[in-house]
Amino acid sequence: MTQVSNRLLSLDVMRGLTIAGMIMVNNPGSWKYVYAPLRHAEWNGLTPTDLVFPFFMFIMGVSMFFSLRKYDFKLTKTSFWKVKKRAVLIFLVGFAINFLVTLLYNGWEGMKELRILGVLQRLALAYGFGSFIGLTINHKYLLHTAAAFLLGYAALLGFTGSTELSEGNLIAVIDRALFGPTHMYHDYLPDGTRIAFDPEGLLSCLGSIGHVLIGFYAGKLIADNKQDKALIVQRLFILGTIILFAGLLLSYGCPINKKIWSSTFVLTTCGFASLLLALLMWIIDIQGQKRWTLFFESFGVNPLYLYVQADVLAVLLEFSGISAFIYMDLLRPLFGNFGGSLAFALFFVLLNWFPGYLLYKRRIYIKL
Repeated sequence: MTQVSNRLLSLDVMRGLTIAGMIMVNNPGSWKYVYAPLRHAEWNGLTPTDLVFPFFMFIMGVSMFFSLRKYDFKLTKTSFWKVKKRAVLIFLVGFAINFLVTLLYNGWEGMKELRILGVLQRLALAYGFGSFIGLTINHKYLLHTAAAFLLGYAALLGFTGSTELSEGNLIAVIDRALFGPTHMYHDYLPDGTRIAFDPEGLLSCLGSIGHVLIGFYAGKLIADNKQDKALIVQRLFILGTIILFAGLLLSYGCPINKKIWSSTFVLTTCGFASLLLALLMWIIDIQGQKRWTLFFESFGVNPLYLYVQADVLAVLLEFSGISAFIYMDLLRPLFGNFGGSLAFALFFVLLNWFPGYLLYKRRIYIKL
């Protein structure tokens, strides 16, 4: 991770917004009582919650540009092992969280159903492959490469009928062949049938790689125009508008779908992310409105650590019964089922923010 002083505050704030958002939507007081905007789309479509993870993926791509710049964007022994080490570490941390959850709730017998993939594993694969591409290709072909991934992936899904949730979906077929159905996430068909289908499946990483490459291009756009912040905002706005409308228009042929990380999902969410980053840069870095940013900046300088902290803390609080006590006995009587569930999610965000704030004040940046 680069030093805070070497990057725009708006980048840290957007990263912090996404981490805080991921923690909030992943930890309601009760999954039975969640407001509609805080739920994921059942299959096709997009809710505000569906924007959080891809926003982080986009900003990770932006950060990759700045972190790989110190290697002069050359694939050397040093850069290769640095990227490989970080990707493997992030993957293993995600796997370790799955292991902890399985062990606490199901014991050693539950290991036969240990899930292999997950959110951090998706980030690790996208980071690793995206970084190697960024270190090997001419950067004037970044968007061409991203387009090749997205077009190829869309064609693959379309020709195999894999835009529908079914046991024959190619994403599920590949994961079953590699990991076995017992080591996968399970979803439900409209008729209630439970099937093995992983929303962080291996094949759908193709869309994620395209995702980080678009973020990588946005990082290049920022670096190439670093002396003119107004021009950066203008170009981010143009980039975001073009790919957002491209995603919306192409969705008539390839649906916007987070669970398969469809190509139109990539374009649409990257478009929104680019527009949000442009807005934050205008507010924070040009207008100088910074007083409100501390909360999100504290999340943004240690993003992966705080995400892992939140996952582990959520497991421990739930396993010990503390989460149920806070929601059932304290918050639900005050705010009702839905309000109490949201209040718990916000409380949990604050609970994780406090250690993040202490790290921020002491200028401690924990790298994964």
